[in-house]
Amino acid sequence: MQKRKLGKSNLEVSALGLGCMGMSFSYGPAPDKQEMISLLRAAVDRGVTFFDTAEVYGPFTNEELVGEALAPFRGKVVIATKFGFKLKPDGSPGFVGLDSRPERIKQVAEGSLKRLKVDAIDLFYQHRVDPDVPIEDVAGAVKELIQKGKVKRFGLSEAAAKTIRRAHSVQPVTAIQSEYSLWTRGPEAEVLPTLAELGIGFVPYSPLGKGFLTGKMNENTTFDSSDFRKTLPRFTPEALKANQALVDLLGKIADRKKATPAQIALAWLLAQKPWIVPIPGTTKLHRLEENIGAVAIQLTSDDLRDIESAASKIAVQGARYPEAIERMTGR
Repeated sequence: MQKRKLGKSNLEVSALGLGCMGMSFSYGPAPDKQEMISLLRAAVDRGVTFFDTAEVYGPFTNEELVGEALAPFRGKVVIATKFGFKLKPDGSPGFVGLDSRPERIKQVAEGSLKRLKVDAIDLFYQHRVDPDVPIEDVAGAVKELIQKGKVKRFGLSEAAAKTIRRAHSVQPVTAIQSEYSLWTRGPEAEVLPTLAELGIGFVPYSPLGKGFLTGKMNENTTFDSSDFRKTLPRFTPEALKANQALVDLLGKIADRKKATPAQIALAWLLAQKPWIVPIPGTTKLHRLEENIGAVAIQLTSDDLRDIESAASKIAVQGARYPEAIERMTGR
């Protein structure tokens, strides 16, 4: 497995990380816990050193899973987690708003440390920017946690370029995590140039378009009632049908490279910048191995030009999220 550094930070991780959310939350019924522990350990065996979780995934159960699975590998892996959502009082899945007050950040850190079974959180992201708390206060709270040795590095998720700059001036930001793939290219306009200038790494989540870019879905795909894709405008039958052109494009390049559409989607992301580390999620070993295979695929400048030319003619249909959640991004 190749390694990459997240920006100018000295944080070196595997070129491909592993998003853990779906192992206990969001994509239908939760898989068997022991199977997921085996999968996480199989990822380490195959060279993956970067794992992504959050307090809100479950809530709590995903951090507990990751903590238990990776306990034998302390010091050899990097675990990122997140704060910032206001959880439901009854502890049921989901959230009731945002809460990044400094006292809440410190409270979340203590809980995450216990669940992850670590002495310090490797990378602590603000999950969504809270409009009610100045970003300087958020950065200051994480800075205090870093000074106390409870957190090692600070990150933001789905933040706007101007917010990143303000946070970075208080506490250097190691990485930004936002959705980025061939069907979600918003970060290219302002965020990526800002990160290049400031020396901050970029961690694309949903790099396979929540499964769509694997080529395993079409307008007839049905989702379990507990699968959050049921609520996403981009996953209506009409949008899936309209966006099929993007998968067809990946399929063409995949045939040329003797690869899969998913591998081309990931290889495309890796080819954008040397400080980009995608975190595809999966609950299946064969998919994990397929994703890892993307790291070895070299897309030539001609390949990238062909993808860019064809993709520029495809208008992606459907919003990423329902309006209330979409409003939480890009602040």
